Amino acid sequence: MPSTPEVSVVIPTFARPALVSRAVRSALAQTVTDIEVIVVVDGPDEDTGKALAEIGDARLRVVELPGKGGAPNARNTGVREARAPWTALLDDDDEWLPTKLAAQLELARGATVGSPIIASRLINKTPRAQFVMPRRLPEPDEPICEYLTLRRGLFHGDGFIQTSTIMAPTELLRRVPFTVGLRRQQELDWTVRAMSHPDVELLVAAEPLVLWHQDEDRPRISLSSPWEAQLEWLRGIRPLITPRAYAAITMSIISSMAAPTRSFRVFRLLLDEARRHGRPGFVDYLTFLQIWVLPPQLRHRVRDRILGRGRRGGPPSPGQSTSTGPDAGRQVPGGAATQAAGTSAGTSTEAAGTAGTPGIGADVRR
Repeated sequence: MPSTPEVSVVIPTFARPALVSRAVRSALAQTVTDIEVIVVVDGPDEDTGKALAEIGDARLRVVELPGKGGAPNARNTGVREARAPWTALLDDDDEWLPTKLAAQLELARGATVGSPIIASRLINKTPRAQFVMPRRLPEPDEPICEYLTLRRGLFHGDGFIQTSTIMAPTELLRRVPFTVGLRRQQELDWTVRAMSHPDVELLVAAEPLVLWHQDEDRPRISLSSPWEAQLEWLRGIRPLITPRAYAAITMSIISSMAAPTRSFRVFRLLLDEARRHGRPGFVDYLTFLQIWVLPPQLRHRVRDRILGRGRRGGPPSPGQSTSTGPDAGRQVPGGAATQAAGTSAGTSTEAAGTAGTPGIGADVRR
């Protein structure tokens, strides 16, 4: 392995040896071969160590932490270990398509600033369907915080960024580390803080380069993150986002977490928060009301009916619209990842249009 690789790949993991082995092999199979792959094991984990030892590639390096610190801490540790000028992040339950790094390095060559963040579309794979997201790329001069959070429909957003798509200068990832202790919205939080620096811009590759595996039955502590903690986080980043984005996050993302309380006090608190510090639009109010008024199962049925995705059962035929638990868009034609480039797609859950929920180990995923 050369003394200074072109790209360092950082993969945090814990207690998922089969999944992390799959992720590592997808990184080592890149058409860009001048790389190093750093797997940060978040605490003692003998099974993962054995599985990685079987891969037998000199470009793979394993760093085992003495105790659990969570996904952000593991990522930050890997970034500190990185030797390349670029670092690409990969979650242990995701995969890269073979040309992922090559396409991103090519896009980076056209950057007009010193520290570009290079992301991409991805293929969201669930047990029932697969589809491409985000629905669209950022528009010129569009605030990135609004691209990632504002909705144009009741049940989906248009923008999206997910950890496994991110490649950025190693120096930037060290300058702006991930927030340790934050269990949800880690990518949104990091992107917003990084974009506050004048030498940073976000570029998104139009083709899907990542397979995002969404196992709907896999335990995810991120899905039960307390809404109070997320509201505290949002208040902390308020100076970095626009009032429109603040309202959207409050009335969709945080409200989705808070609605199961069925508390009128919480309802009023979040509505007042959005109106006092944000600038809600018509869609924000409608989203807020449907989240609070409709029971989740009914909301999902209404969503599927409105979006025309009521089909269930086996794999659809090529080109057929699919139905999934998340807010889906169009099927990847033929079910093949390599055929997905340029496909319009939906985004994720009720918090759609924001960062995803990948991470490490079921107990420390976020």
